[in-house]
Amino acid sequence: MSQRKHLPSIHVPHHKNTAGAETVTMPIPDEVSISMSQNIGAPCTPLVAAGDYVKVGQRIGDVDAFVSAPIFSSVSGTVKAIEQVRGSMGGFETHIVIETDKKQEVSEEVKVPEVGNFEEFVKAARDSGMVGLGGASFPTHIKLNPKNLDECEYLVVNAAECEPFITTDNREMIENGQDVLDGMKLIMHYLDLKKGFIGVETNKPEAIANLKRLIDQNEIDNIEIVELPSSYPKGAERVLIYEVTGKTMDAGVLPAQLGVILDNVSTVGVMAEYFKTGMPIIRRRVTIDGDAVQNPQNVYVPIGTRIADIIEFCGGYKKEPRKIIMGGPMMGRATKGDDSPTMKNTSAVLCFGAEMAEVKEETACLNCQRCHTACPFGLMPSIFADAYEAKDVDKLNRFKVMQCMECGSCSYTCPARRPLALTNKLAKMMVKEASN
Repeated sequence: MSQRKHLPSIHVPHHKNTAGAETVTMPIPDEVSISMSQNIGAPCTPLVAAGDYVKVGQRIGDVDAFVSAPIFSSVSGTVKAIEQVRGSMGGFETHIVIETDKKQEVSEEVKVPEVGNFEEFVKAARDSGMVGLGGASFPTHIKLNPKNLDECEYLVVNAAECEPFITTDNREMIENGQDVLDGMKLIMHYLDLKKGFIGVETNKPEAIANLKRLIDQNEIDNIEIVELPSSYPKGAERVLIYEVTGKTMDAGVLPAQLGVILDNVSTVGVMAEYFKTGMPIIRRRVTIDGDAVQNPQNVYVPIGTRIADIIEFCGGYKKEPRKIIMGGPMMGRATKGDDSPTMKNTSAVLCFGAEMAEVKEETACLNCQRCHTACPFGLMPSIFADAYEAKDVDKLNRFKVMQCMECGSCSYTCPARRPLALTNKLAKMMVKEASN
C-alpha cells in the first residue's frame, strides 16, 4: 500500500445538523409511486398490472439487460396505476402507483438466500435489488463481478459522506456498524480480497469510535479505518481511491482495474441485512433537512414515498420551500416539487427557503484561478467555459475536460458565481457528440 496523500479540496460548511438524530421510521403512506428507473443502465419493465394486489418484497419490475437491478414493492396494497412521469433528468419514467392497505404483508418470495460460492453470491446480490446507495445507483452485483477479479486485492468502503447536510451514512455506521462489518466480510470472503478499508471523514467521531470498537470486539485484523480530512470532495470515487490506496484513477477507469472493489458504506450494511433476512431493498434511510423543514431528522421511508408525505411526518414546512433537492447541495438534483417520490439512491431531501435557495447574479470572470486551485485534479474550468462558448472541441480535449467529475468545487469557489460545473457538464456532452 502506497503512502497516503491528499488531493486538493475545499472547505464547505458541514451543516451536519442531524448527525446525532437516531433514525425514526415513518408510518406507511396512503400511496407510493415506485419508479422503474432506479439504476444506471436499463430501466425495468413492470411485472404487475393495474388492479393487482402486491406484497412487501414482491418483485414488481425487472429486465434482462446486463446493467440492471430488479425493483420490489415497498408496501402491501393494490396497484392503482402504471403511468409515465417526467423524471429529474427531463425524460419520462414508468411508475407503478400502489394504494397501500397498511398491513405490510410480506411476500412469499422473501427468503434468506442460500449461498455457497462466488456465483451464488453474485446472483444473490442481484436478487437483493441493491444499487449504490451513495447516489451513483450502479448495480452492486456488477461491481462485485469484475472481469479481472483475480487481480483485485482490496475492498474500499466509502464512508466519507462529504456532502453538507447528509448524515445517512453516519447513522448507518453508528446504528448498524455490525452490519457494515458483516457485509465487508461477506464481500471479502466470496471475492477473495485480502484487506478492507473504510474511508471516513474525521467529523464523524461517534461512527469511527463505534466501528473501531466492533473491529476490536470481533478481533478483525484485515479491516482498517482510514480517517480522512473533513473537506470536500473526499467521498468522490477517484479522490477516495487515491487517498486510501495511493493509486491514481483517470476518468473512464474502473476501480477494479486498479485492484479495488469500491462500495458505499450503507450499500454494504444493507446488503448484509439482506443476507440475514432475505428482504430486498424496499426502504432506505433519508436525511430530511434545510431551513424550510420544521423538524430535520433521519427517517426510514418506504421506497416510492412522496416527499410531501415525508415532510408532513417531519412537522411540515416552516417557510415556503423555494428549492427542494434530492441528495446533497453540491451534486444533488433539484426536483420539480414535493410530489416527487424517493428512490433507492435518495440519501437526502433538502428543502430551502428563499434566502438559502437564492442563486447570486453571475459576473465577469476575474481570472483569479480559484477554480483551478480548488479542482482535485488541477483542471482549468475557466478555459473549459471559454472553449465551450467557442465550440472548440479540440481545446476541450487538449485541456482534458473529460477528467471532470462534476463535483462542483469550481462553482462553489468562483467569486464571480459562474456555473462552471454545469458548463463542464455541457462541454463533456459536446465532446461526446463530436466523437460520435
